[in-house]
Amino acid sequence: MAIVLVIIGLILGAVIKGRDVVHSARQKKFYTSFVKPWELAVISYYDRTGNLLGDGTANGGTAGSPNGMFDNLYGTSENFTRINDALEKVGVSLVQGNGPENWLYSYTGTYSGTEDIQLDFWVFHDGTSSGVSGNYFSFDHISTELAIAIDVLIDGKIDGTAGRWRLYIDASGVAGGADWPDASTTPITHASYYIDLL
Repeated sequence: MAIVLVIIGLILGAVIKGRDVVHSARQKKFYTSFVKPWELAVISYYDRTGNLLGDGTANGGTAGSPNGMFDNLYGTSENFTRINDALEKVGVSLVQGNGPENWLYSYTGTYSGTEDIQLDFWVFHDGTSSGVSGNYFSFDHISTELAIAIDVLIDGKIDGTAGRWRLYIDASGVAGGADWPDASTTPITHASYYIDLL
């Protein structure tokens, strides 16, 4: 009987560990197949044109003339049609999300259920010394557990208030002074990723 219980324990342990490995792989896939390709598209566009994608109408943005900053483009068909057109004009391959549009990524979290994470091109002007001014990708409707996992992947530790990946930064450049919320009680959050072209 003891041997049977040990075998059952080993099988259950393997199943639980296997589920964790699959979950971790899905989190990394979000970064490698969505976040990083969009970052590379912005870098490739800059390398080919000397201009920032999403900055001025000539570069897929909405402002009349470029100023080195994203034009605060929400993930909409209208905005991303312009962005995709600008990429295609210079031969940069379009990023393929796994959602219904290429600026959306469908992800199922433990607590959040299935959500379409929306990409926005956003700029923050911060008059303080917080070090958050600049161009950011903003990820709306992101699973909190996924945001935390990506923070560790990008910045090496969980800290939603610092690094290239952090809790959503509002228009004043402040993340509310808070760290990532508890994923079990706040299953959906909003994350920002600094895009550095220097």
